[in-house]
Formats: sequence, structure tokens, C-alpha cells
Amino acid sequence: MNAAPGVVAVALVTLATLLIGTWGLRFSRTTSDFFVASRTVRPTLNASAIGGEYLSAASFLGVAGLVLAFGADMLWYPVGWTAGYLALLVLVAAPLRRSGAYTLPDFAEARLGSRGVRAVCSLMVVAVGWLYLLPQFQGAGITLRSTTGAPTWVGPVIVGAVVLANVTSGGMRSITFVQAFQYWLKLTALLVPAVVLLSVWAGDGQPHPVGGDGWSMPLAAGGGQGLYLTYSLIVATFLGTMGLPHVVVRFYTNPDGRAARRTTLVVLALLGLFYLLPPVYGALGRVYAPELAASGRSDALVLELPRIMVDGLAGEVLTGLVTAGAFAAFLSTSSGLSIAVAGVLGQDLIGRVPAGRRLGGVAAFRLGAVLAVIVPCTVALAAPNLGVARAVGLAFAMAASTFCPLLVLGIWWRRLTGPGAVAGMLAGGVCCSVAIGWTLLTPDPSGWADTLMAQPAAWTVPLALVAMIGVSLLTPARVPGGAGRFLARLHAPETLDLDRG
Repeated sequence: MNAAPGVVAVALVTLATLLIGTWGLRFSRTTSDFFVASRTVRPTLNASAIGGEYLSAASFLGVAGLVLAFGADMLWYPVGWTAGYLALLVLVAAPLRRSGAYTLPDFAEARLGSRGVRAVCSLMVVAVGWLYLLPQFQGAGITLRSTTGAPTWVGPVIVGAVVLANVTSGGMRSITFVQAFQYWLKLTALLVPAVVLLSVWAGDGQPHPVGGDGWSMPLAAGGGQGLYLTYSLIVATFLGTMGLPHVVVRFYTNPDGRAARRTTLVVLALLGLFYLLPPVYGALGRVYAPELAASGRSDALVLELPRIMVDGLAGEVLTGLVTAGAFAAFLSTSSGLSIAVAGVLGQDLIGRVPAGRRLGGVAAFRLGAVLAVIVPCTVALAAPNLGVARAVGLAFAMAASTFCPLLVLGIWWRRLTGPGAVAGMLAGGVCCSVAIGWTLLTPDPSGWADTLMAQPAAWTVPLALVAMIGVSLLTPARVPGGAGRFLARLHAPETLDLDRG
């Protein structure tokens, strides 16, 4: 194995990330810069940054690997991940920006006037953030092992160090420029090799995989269990997007609600363009690299396919390019998640413990960033074999079962109460946590119980909604006194000054 392309690619991406982050540092001066970039990020730049942080290890490596291993039915993953922004656009984007909050816990407390709701919300942000950070570090280990032969632990350590350097130095303002750059790098890193590989495939006479009839199985080919898994996956990805803390926090950086809607429309276009490419690698992998699926290394398909299909220097250059894109995916998503988790830890944990009372603002944010990165990085080093797309799917299920009901009801239903919000988030979060533990401890799933736990969103999301609505109806006296005025603020145009009547 020639390790030079991978080493050069990782070094260049790391250097570019640090340089852009350092350049952005000169714009970061206030606490608002660190948390929400002073709410001055324009739609095009913000959409590129969202694309940069949203297109994670699961998007860059996992989708192609799933298509290689299981066929075209796995395209429900990118379809759901993209379509989730439609729900975000229609239900959440503009009202959430008008709330004036810095984080999801800020919104929950402002809407419901409850410190208890804020505490539960903070706990869920950290849980979802860490669960989503885990596959980013695992993907970094897979990438360096496949392209350079380095030990698996090297990738998580490098990504963790670079993310910490950027996040603690410049916060959201600095990371916005980094993530926007990384989206276009990732798109280029998949697009250029894909064009070359398709040319090779066409030049070979357009061969088809052996046993090509198995390319795409009907939705119900796995019986009732297969159909359930498909629909549960759609629920998780479609509704989970609006509950991802690193996605939601991005809409706080827009100048106003109208800009938040424009940002979402541009994001839909950017994601749609990107997700045309991973299935190409999955389809070509079924022709040229079926052994990767047989050996359980399907997540490495994007990294290894260029060398398999193209000989010599050209293959090495293409390998270096996809390695650069993969590493950018880990860095950008990890940065966004780290900022979201660091903001919550800094505000709701570090700034409130007795020893941390002297810390506030930027200092608390930086210490929160250290905790946000170190914990999942340590877990990734201890458990390196969890499937990348599988882990991300579980994170989406957790987000869909906790924050989706809170945001939708909090924005559109005046009768939501603090006890109802806590009951719904705990019902969804605890049941998802049990399902995740069950899944991780069951190496060979079989039967309906394992199926329900492997993809829980189809039953945990309705459970959370029913609990949230039911308990709210049972506690009508706990509806905040200013709920009507707060909802009017969320839905009224910014040009209407409600505070002046």
C-alpha cells in the first residue's frame, strides 16, 4: 500500500482547516461571535456551512457502503436526510430564528418558563451530540487505516485535536468559514473521481455485477420486518433532522426568519447535488469490489475503489482526493457538533457548578468544547467497530424522538406545558437509549423484538408525542402565562414590533 496520497491529503486538509479557522478568528471577539456568529451569517454562506457539517461520515462513506452491501433500497438514507429539511423549512426554521435563543435549551426555557425542561433538554443535546460524534471519530480511523495503514486510533486523535484547536479559538464565527470550504471540498472530492470511474466502467463495456438481479430488493422482500425497518428509517431521518443540535443551532446565526427560510432552500439544493454521488460508488463497487462487502469492510469502499479501478499514479491521486474529502467530512461535522454540545455544557453545566462560577462566556464555552470532544473520542477508541451509518441512524432516531416533538409542539401548540415537554422527551429519550443499548449488545439480531429495537423511531416518536400532549392536557394550569405572546413573536414578521404593541 502506498501511504503517501493519504498522508498528503490529510496533511493538506488539516493545514487548510487550521489556516481558514485562524483567518476567521479575527472576526471572533464577543460571546455572541462564539455562540451564533453574532447572527450575521448570510443564507448562501450559511447553507454551505450547513452542508459542510451535515454531510458526515455516514454521508461520505456510509451510503456507498450500504448500497454496496444491501442494494438500492438503502437510498432511503440520503432521501430521508435530504427530505428532512422540507419539514425543517415548513415547521421550524423561521420561527426558531425569531425566538432569539442561542441553543435548544434556551428555546425550551423561554417557551415554557421551566428550569426543569431546560435541564432535560440540555441532557438530550449532549446525548445526541455525543452519539453523532462517535461515528465521525470512527470514520476517521477507518479512513487512515484504509489509505495509509495507520493504526485505527490515529484518526480519532487527529480529528479531535484539529476540531478542538478550531472550536476553542474562534467558535461559531470561525467554524462557519471552515465548514463552507469543506462542503465544496467534499463535493469535488466525490465528483471528480466519480466522473473518472464512470469513464473506466464505460470503457470496460459497462459490466454488471454477478447476480445482478439482487441489486434492489422490493421493500417487503424481508417480510413484515423489512417493511417496518424501511418505514422506521424514513421516520427517523425525516423527523430527526430538525432535532439535530448542530443543525438547529445554525439557524440562530441567520439575521432573521426570512434568511433562515432562504438558507434551508439552498441547503436542499446543495444536499440534493451531493447525494447523487455516493450511490455511484456503491453501484460501481458491486461490479469491481464485491469482496469488501463480504469481508465486512463496505464503509471503506469510497476510499479503496479508485485504486481498484484505476492503476498507477492516476489511481493514487484519486485516492488522495477522496481521502481529503472524507477527512473534511469528519472535521466539519465534528466541529458543528462540538460547538452545539460545548454551548450547552458551557451554559448549563460548567457555568453552574460551584467550581465553575468564575467561568462564563468564552471561557466556559472553551472548557465545554474540551469535554464535548474528549468523551466521544475516548468511546470511539474503545469501541472502533460500530458501523458508521448504523450509529448515525440511531442518533437520528434519538433526535426525532426528543427534540422533534418539543420543537413542533412548542412552536405550533399553545397548550404545551413544562411537565408535558419533560414527559415526552424522557419517554422518547429513555426508550431510544434502551433500544440503542439492546442493539449494541445484540450481535446477531433476529425476530421482531430485535427489529423493533434496531430501528426504534416508528414507535418512539409517536410515544413521545402522545406523552407530551397527554401530560400537557392533564396539567393545564402549567401553561405559561406568556405563551400566546411568545407564539405571536415566533410567527410574526420581524418588521412587526410586538414589544411596542
